[in-house]
Amino acid sequence: MEPFTLRDLEERIDARAQASAQSSYTRMLIDKGVTHCAKKLGEEAVEVAIAAVAEDRDRLIAEAADLLYHLLVVLHLRGIPLADVEAALAARTRQSGIDEKAARKGG
Repeated sequence: MEPFTLRDLEERIDARAQASAQSSYTRMLIDKGVTHCAKKLGEEAVEVAIAAVAEDRDRLIAEAADLLYHLLVVLHLRGIPLADVEAALAARTRQSGIDEKAARKGG
């Protein structure tokens, strides 16, 4: 069995966005709009942080999976493909993290 990737998840979200809200949780989220989805993303980020500090490994993995899913839903709603995020990450590897953060603060 081949590993499941974030690109696979992105494709699944794109496909489920075309389904009905009665049959797809993804479609139901999309129908509620970007504000609702962004709030859900924020909730998931908090749950990841709490799990990282206070809970077991399996809980952190589950919450991280939820966070990645909701991030990709928000990106879908904004029309931003995962490849654009990957390109931004790749560009950041050209310099140290310290230099990259300093450049963002100066701009």
